[in-house]
This record gives sequence, C-alpha cells and structure tokens, in this order.
Amino acid sequence: MATERIDVRGVARLARLALTDDEVERYGAQLEDLLKHVDDLKQLDTSDVAATAQVIESRNVMRPDVLAPCLDHDAVMAGAPQPQHGFFRVPKIIAEVG
Repeated sequence: MATERIDVRGVARLARLALTDDEVERYGAQLEDLLKHVDDLKQLDTSDVAATAQVIESRNVMRPDVLAPCLDHDAVMAGAPQPQHGFFRVPKIIAEVG
C-alpha cells in the first residue's frame, strides 16, 4: 500500500530512482509505517525534557596542519581516463528535466 501522505513516485523521481510498481507499494508501506511511528511519538509528553540540539556531548577534534608534498601533476594526469588540457574530463551529471 502506497502512502497517501507521500508521493513515492515523486520522491523517487527527485532522487533519480526508477522504481517498479512493487517497489512503490513496498516503500510506500514502509514510509507509512514510519509516519505512524512519528505520529505516535508526537503523542508523548515531553514537557519535562530539556530542549537540546544533541543527545550526546560532542567536541571538535583538532590536529595541527602539516604540509605534505603534493602528487606530481603529470603522474596524476597519466592515470586519468580522459585528461583534457591538464584537467580531468568527467561526464556531465546535471540535466534539465522537461
């Protein structure tokens, strides 16, 4: 059963995923179950729980900056599948939908 609250095919299209009808039904049911759990959590009384952005303490781990030699440009470009004018040639990944 696909969820009425989420357009599974629309989300799949945005993520550039091709889903079969069976997958739409399966993922829709899973999303609906997830949303039911969220609805259940909304029913809980959290008035005595302090607001927090994190549930565990965190801290930044710092290290000193150390200069390291760079790889040789010619050696790197020699291993590139499609070097072009000293740069890596890569396939276009952004396309207009229309």
